[in-house]
Order: sequence, then C-alpha cells, then structure tokens
Amino acid sequence: MTLSTVPRYDGTRGAEQGGHAVVIGAGMAGLLAARVLADEFDRVTVVDRDPLPDEPIARRGVPQAEHIHILLEGGRATLEDLFPGYGAELLSNGGLVIDAARDVNFYAEGDFLAEGPRRIPLYCATRPLYEQAIRRRVADLEAVRLRPGCRWRDYLVDERATTVEGVAVTDGNSGTEELPAELVVDATGRTSRTPAWLDRHGYAPPAVDEVSVDLAYSTVLLERPADDRRAFVVTPTPPRTRGGAVHTVEDDRWVVTLFGLHGDHPPTDPAALEEFAAGLPTPELHRLLREQPRVSEEVSHYRFPANRRYRYEDLERFPEGLVVVGDAIASFNPIYAQGMSVAAFEAVLLRRALAAGGRDDLALRFFERAAETIDAAWAMAVGSDHQFPQTTGPKPRGTDVMNRYLSRLLRRAHADGVLADAFFRVLLMERPPSSLLHPGIAWRVLEPTRLTRGVFSRPSREPTHGQ
Repeated sequence: MTLSTVPRYDGTRGAEQGGHAVVIGAGMAGLLAARVLADEFDRVTVVDRDPLPDEPIARRGVPQAEHIHILLEGGRATLEDLFPGYGAELLSNGGLVIDAARDVNFYAEGDFLAEGPRRIPLYCATRPLYEQAIRRRVADLEAVRLRPGCRWRDYLVDERATTVEGVAVTDGNSGTEELPAELVVDATGRTSRTPAWLDRHGYAPPAVDEVSVDLAYSTVLLERPADDRRAFVVTPTPPRTRGGAVHTVEDDRWVVTLFGLHGDHPPTDPAALEEFAAGLPTPELHRLLREQPRVSEEVSHYRFPANRRYRYEDLERFPEGLVVVGDAIASFNPIYAQGMSVAAFEAVLLRRALAAGGRDDLALRFFERAAETIDAAWAMAVGSDHQFPQTTGPKPRGTDVMNRYLSRLLRRAHADGVLADAFFRVLLMERPPSSLLHPGIAWRVLEPTRLTRGVFSRPSREPTHGQ
C-alpha cells in the first residue's frame, strides 16, 4: 500500500475516549503512534532512554541518524495530514524543497534517468531536523507527555498474561516505576524484545524473515553553495555492489553517503573514502568529495546486516493491550529510504483500527492491516536486493520477472521522462508498484522499436547557480 491506496487520516476524534496509553520509543514510529493515540486516550506517555533535546541533534538511540534520510512523498503527505503545516515548519527551521524530477540525478542501469514531465517536490533535511519538528508538535499535544531518560524494563500483565496492563520503567531520577495503561505500543525498533517476551510467556513468537545483504555505509558532510541544489543517487547494479547518494540539507550542506553490499564496505578514513567513490561508475560523487570543503573530518559509519520482518500478521494469539509498530515489525535496507514513510502509514492504520473496532483484539486487526503496507515496501526493497546472487533469504514470488522488467524500464527511462516519472512515483511511495504495469507504461517499456515521443532530456549535472 502507498499514498494512493492507504486511507488518509481524517482527524476525527474517536467515539471511545479515555484511559492511558504508553508508547515505548520516541523515534519516528513512536512519535507518530503517540499522535494518533492522542485522538483516543486522555493521556499518552512516550518513554525513551535517550535525552530528547529541543535542538536537532542526533540521538544515540538512532544510530543511523547522521546518514542520509529522505522523506518520500507518501510519508510527507501523511505527515502533513497528521500535522498540518509540517512542511512549512520544516522549511522555516532550515530544511528546503527541491524538484526531484530536475534536481535529483538518478543513475541506474548504466546512465542517468531523463528529466520527468512534471515537478516532484522533495523536502530535504537531516534526520534530526525531521524528527525535531515532529517531536515538537507531539509535545504540544495536551494529552501527550514525553519522558526522556526513562528505560523500559518489562510489561505489566494480569495473572494469566493474557493482557498487558502497563509497563515497568527505570527513571534516572525516581528509580523503578510502574505505569498502568490500557494500551502499550512497542516502537523500540530492531532492538524490540517483544518476540522474546512472547516466548517466555507461553505465546508463539512471530516467524522471522531475514534477507541478508551485509550492507555498510559511510557518511560525510560537505559545504554546499547556497544556490546549488543538485542531488545524486547512484544505485548498485550486479555485479557492482557499491553505490552512493548526495542529499541537499539545511545549513548549506550536502550529506554524502557511500555504501556497499555483501562485504564491499566503504572505509571510515576520508582519503580512503574518496578512493572508494572513484570506483563508482559516474564521477560526480568523487568530484564533490575531492573539491568541496568538509564540514569536519569525521566519517560516520553504520552496518546493516539484513532486512528483517516479523510475521505478526500470522499469529493466532496475542496479548490484549499491546501493539508493535515500525522497525519492530519490519526493517528494510535503508538505501531505499522507506522507514519514515512506512511508520507514517502504520500510524494512520493504527488509528483506523481503533476507530473501526475499539481496543478489543486491536493488535491482530492492526497487524493484518499493516501487513498490506509492509508487503509493498518489503517487495520493493527485498526484490531489489535479490538482484545480487549473494543475497540470501526468502524471495517474494515474481521477483526475478519483476527485476527483469524494471531493468528494461530503467534503461528505457534514460531517454524517456514519462518512464522516469512513473518510476519515481513508485520509489517515493506515492503510487503502488503495480502502476508500472499499467498498459500505457508497459507499452513504453516493452515496445520493440521505441520512438522519441514524450522524451525529456536530463539537464546538466554541473551547478546551476542562480536558477
């Protein structure tokens, strides 16, 4: 499911109001869950072990925060529904908006994609700035209380462990404390301990799908001329396992992230990182690293071993009063930038599950709804990863056929802006992957002899100062 298929948030408060909800984790998934729970509960408490500063600072609990984060259109539009004026607030705090059709130079299958026929606004910022704007808006909600420096210890349950009735936490100021609640939301990401907790308390834990990619990426910050809004994406294509991206962010900077799959990892030394970039099939990233001043000599590094998905939707039994969201359900190869948008979609689906059936049997109803959203993101990420023979793990049905089709589409999109536009709309989670099989698109992909109708040239990748 994508922006065109997920029901939009309508802002109507639920008929069943009252009680207390606790959200464990103040990352994007946790904050967005708190936002929709404030429509249903009198009180919502968000606990997180990290400090939650008012400034846009990378938090220890978000180890990938210093690397590129892209707010896809599906996520942006959903955030705007949840927080009217979010985009304007992001811009007022230093973020910026570029045209993905013109400013993003996307290299795939041997060349850059053509410029599309329509503007595609893309909001740009660092992860800490995206999160700060959300955290401020959530903290302003009358029903919500943020509790930083508060570490989750365990769930509180009834005698038979059939219902979660709150959480036990450790606060650095007051010691161990119990927080009774009618609903607890686990938004602790890949470190979630809910599967192990289920196993200890007599529940079948969810089955786990893992697709190993052995990814690592390294990131540096470069100074950027204020009027230069170019961005770059260089995708890996077998047998080449390395790629990279340049993202325009606040404070006149570029975030440059280089990555490699299946052990082809980028180094953490700045000079060696330039050499790694020289191994990309197009010179732009290497040139920027060589010519643009660095903000600092620090190189941030992060490893991601595998896509991981917990199949909560297949469970027949689950405790009442508990729901799992975000990366704690599924975490995707981060080079596809899906995490924030999937979290936004899940928040809307959680709200709809509450509105449709109240709090009874909430988790299983939510997991079933969320599985459809996750299926689309999972198929895109894992399907792309399975281009490489080194990738191990379950392969979605039809992956090989779809990969061949996408390869042909991207090669045609080097000179066809209509195909480039269709691909970007899917990549940005605005439209579902099935839209690429629409007869008008499929004909442009599969037509034996291509004419040049509807073709748009890619502008120069040199700086366009003053435009």
